[in-house]
Amino acid sequence: MLETLQDSIPAVVETDWSLVITALGAAAAGFVILWAARGLARRHHAVLARTDETEMLEIPLQAVSRTTLAFIVVVAAYAGLSVLGLPERPAALLQKVVTIAFFWQAGLWAATAAVGWLDHRRKVTLSEDKAVAGSIGIIRFIARVLIWTMVLLLTLENLGVDITALVAGLGIGGIAVALALQNVLGDLLASLSITLDQPFVLGDFVILGEHMGTVEYIGIKSTRLRSLTGEQIVMSNADLLSSRLRNFGRMYERRVVFSLGVTYETPRDKLREIPALLRRIVEAQPEVRFDRAHFAKYGAYSLDFEIVYHVLSADFGRYMDAQQDINFHIHEAFESLGVDFAYPTQTLIVAGGGGLPHSAVAREAA
Repeated sequence: MLETLQDSIPAVVETDWSLVITALGAAAAGFVILWAARGLARRHHAVLARTDETEMLEIPLQAVSRTTLAFIVVVAAYAGLSVLGLPERPAALLQKVVTIAFFWQAGLWAATAAVGWLDHRRKVTLSEDKAVAGSIGIIRFIARVLIWTMVLLLTLENLGVDITALVAGLGIGGIAVALALQNVLGDLLASLSITLDQPFVLGDFVILGEHMGTVEYIGIKSTRLRSLTGEQIVMSNADLLSSRLRNFGRMYERRVVFSLGVTYETPRDKLREIPALLRRIVEAQPEVRFDRAHFAKYGAYSLDFEIVYHVLSADFGRYMDAQQDINFHIHEAFESLGVDFAYPTQTLIVAGGGGLPHSAVAREAA
């Protein structure tokens, strides 16, 4: 291309210097205009980016501010050389270069705008729909892959490459690549499954085997949890979906079952009062639904009662507050009623004098 242009420019220069000066002026003007437009877009975008809200022009200005210096130079050169009136072959070659440069610059504009818009949607939906917010990272990756794949195909087509044959060849080669990268592709497909099926979203507290934590990030390759002790747990998406997962973020209420035991010496009439007493204590709690309280069984050293209730909240702290208050009230009520809590005991039979046995009770703490 350069040799062809060099052969044509001197001929023009020898015949008309004013045309050369006009061409240089057009190139300089094009460069200055595009450079100034990019600088204006960057300054205006920086002002809008300081605000918490995303303005209507913020994303377009962000895309325009990513205009590259190479694209500006190519467009300026095209403007100047077009004034010279190049021969057919150099003009066609120059047109092809400008077209390819425009495709790559358009791809950069589109990718920047797509990422900016998706980041805006992530910020907006994070407090409203965490499922959508968690999948935006994966959608952003797919959007960028599609944009740059289209740019590459358009570039190859302008260079005269047979795209149909290329796609067919890539299909065969893609099988080999897929076999070599099956673990990576497995995680990628697992991330798409997480996006579509949404077994968990950002902010959910999950338990997976011996690991537990709050979902902090859902990526293409891995998902990251923040554990209760503070460290970050990184797990591959494929392993995550192949395991049984307990999602406490989807818990709407918590079912609580606990038991307590009283001594065998407790009178029968007081035993009959205990279930109703337990019911009153549980029902006095806010945001709690009583289920049942029964004299459940004869234990090894106690008469056991089982109590079931529901905390109408998934908050673990709220459950512990309710259980603590219930325990305090049960202790106070049993003390007023004269009922003793049971603890592990053993009964020993000791032989007395004259061979006549008698019994003695010895209590031992567990």
